[in-house]
Amino acid sequence: MHLILVYLVGVIFGTGIVVSGMANPAKVINFFDVAGSWDPSLAFVMGGALVTTAIGYRLVFGRARPLFEGKFNVPTARNLDARLLGGSAVFGIGWGIAGFCPGGALPALGTGRWEVFAFTAAMLVGIFGARALQNLSRPKPAAA
Repeated sequence: MHLILVYLVGVIFGTGIVVSGMANPAKVINFFDVAGSWDPSLAFVMGGALVTTAIGYRLVFGRARPLFEGKFNVPTARNLDARLLGGSAVFGIGWGIAGFCPGGALPALGTGRWEVFAFTAAMLVGIFGARALQNLSRPKPAAA
């Protein structure tokens, strides 16, 4: 049941991305082009997402526990560190250059365009590369 719900949420999200036009990198790039062919539609998509999320959070966190889990799994970290700020900057720069974010690129894979596959491959290399660097920088446990 859990996987079916995850799949359905992914389908709804992907459909929303495609219907809103956010799977088209030109719309995203035009949003960032405030001095040229600026397209404000991304701001409306983000605003709609914020309103939907705010309502959803009020409804969900009004319950004692989730419907399909034993407890809520909410991040507890509150600090702004170099990893968070650096990752946010890399995400934003990549989004502005490519016109894709991971949420928009995955549904766009269905278009078959090589640019989407190149972005997705680069994203995966970045994810696994960051994880490998993180593992290398962790202190090794002392041998017994």
